[in-house]
Amino acid sequence: MRPKRLGRAAVVSALALVLVFQAAACRPGGGTPNPGAGGGLRFGAAQTVATGLVVPWSIAFVTPTTMIVTERPGRFRVIENGQLRAQPVGQVQVTTTAEGGLMGIALHPQFATQRYAYAMYTAPSGNRVSRWPVGADLTFGTEQVLLQNIPESTFHDGGEIAFGPDGMLYVATGYGPDVNTASDLTSLNGKILRITPDGGVPADNPFPGSKVWSYGHRNPQGLAWDSDGRMYESEHGPTIERAGLCCNDEINLITKGGFYGWPFRAGRVASGLGTGTAPAGAIDPIATSGTSATWAPANMALWNGPDGTTHIYQANLRGSNVMHFVVNKTSPNVVRSSTVETSGLGRYRTAKFGPDRCLYLSTSNRDSRGTPRTGDDRIIKLCPTS
Repeated sequence: MRPKRLGRAAVVSALALVLVFQAAACRPGGGTPNPGAGGGLRFGAAQTVATGLVVPWSIAFVTPTTMIVTERPGRFRVIENGQLRAQPVGQVQVTTTAEGGLMGIALHPQFATQRYAYAMYTAPSGNRVSRWPVGADLTFGTEQVLLQNIPESTFHDGGEIAFGPDGMLYVATGYGPDVNTASDLTSLNGKILRITPDGGVPADNPFPGSKVWSYGHRNPQGLAWDSDGRMYESEHGPTIERAGLCCNDEINLITKGGFYGWPFRAGRVASGLGTGTAPAGAIDPIATSGTSATWAPANMALWNGPDGTTHIYQANLRGSNVMHFVVNKTSPNVVRSSTVETSGLGRYRTAKFGPDRCLYLSTSNRDSRGTPRTGDDRIIKLCPTS
């Protein structure tokens, strides 16, 4: 995804990296994987759910066997019982830059009675978040714009959206065309935003009248919550902002109103970027890729272990793997251990647990940065064996 030098063993401070699955387990017809380290799930062989997609960015489950998938060129697709509908159920006009287009999707938490689908995409006027009423046949109705005119960039648009356990919609935005927007509370760029399902500002947001929930983010890509309501996020570290400044992809534990360093810090180190005075109290990530390796993290999925651990399964684009981070809930800002799963299927965009407890992954090999294989792009799933 980015012109960074890839280290096959991701550098995570004080973490031992081992294989959690056999490489063959993620190939159709592959073998049985090893148990996950640190109490992680044990998965069976990968199963292909759908093929022939064009950069499937995100997945929303309508039922255990029906999902809506966004494709970067602007199409909403439906997969039912393993079959991809021939025609899209909705479409938007997108400006497809290197990282823009149709991105994250989420369904209303009470979708059975509030049949709305939400998505973020790059419109001709900038990035926006909209919702659509969804019919019984899953076709999309008239668009209702909730957020708009968020400056877009060739890179660093963020794009993930997700409903939290509080019923609010969280929106990840990249810093766009100016690194300094991330630390500017008057800008919607470089933030995690929090809005009501109809686009309003929740009364308990940390900055009165503002949609900002946290700030100082470079290019946030993954959002997920554990069973105690703690929010985790992943984001891309720097590559093009300054010669010699590389890597430091991040996994963060998100705090209400927290400042996460960008553009003054990358990972845990000073970046030499940013103008003016940096906000006080920058929060360090719980894990980074270090200064010489990159993950290019995309979506993440969380599983809560029976032993009080949180397991983060992180889909990586440039890293072409799925990483497994284990967090002890009694010390949720400390990563206890980490493992790496390497699949051999290329770049991963989506990681999401379905209602069937299986881990769903989408590839991103047709995004101009990958090497498409026969059948790409595809959605696969890994189901727990116990």
